[in-house]
Amino acid sequence: MAGNTAQATQQPVKHFNLVRCVAVCLLTLIVLVGLAVLITWLVIRPKRLVYTLENGSLQHFNLNNKHINATFDFVLMAYNPNTKTSVYYDSMESVVSYKDQTLAFDTIDPFHQPHRDTARVESKLVAQNLALSPSTYKDLRGEKSSGEIEVDVHYKSRVRFRVGMWKSKHRTLKIVCPSVKLHFSWSRHFENVPCEVEL
Repeated sequence: MAGNTAQATQQPVKHFNLVRCVAVCLLTLIVLVGLAVLITWLVIRPKRLVYTLENGSLQHFNLNNKHINATFDFVLMAYNPNTKTSVYYDSMESVVSYKDQTLAFDTIDPFHQPHRDTARVESKLVAQNLALSPSTYKDLRGEKSSGEIEVDVHYKSRVRFRVGMWKSKHRTLKIVCPSVKLHFSWSRHFENVPCEVEL
């Protein structure tokens, strides 16, 4: 009887020791992973990418019978301030909209941006006989008579980040350049527009 009691007592103790060992190992692993992430972040110190719409022009603008024809040209300056991180823009598209109605879009060739680099991204968006809602047509006619129109320019890109030999998975980058003023007169200077970034 005494021997059976001793064995029954040892079994729960062994089980407890095994559970404690597993818990300690898991906790140690979590701490090590956390430290690795922290050290990587401190070494890389990632900074936000900076985008500015530095030029915009409007050509061949014509409104007729609630349709629009126009050519929009934009130059986006993309600045990567990071010292160790480069960016792959694997796909990119741009859209110009007026009060929530898309007027034109364009696709941009993929490119790679090294660290501490400024890239010039040009796009030409063509609206060809695009049907407008009655309210949009009316508002555009009013703005044309004032000598300028105000649009929003959007960019959407699939990007990857590279640090050394490591590359991240694809992420969706959204850039919004709001309230962009385009003048019908070439004598009026385009004002730079800081863009908002969502990643």
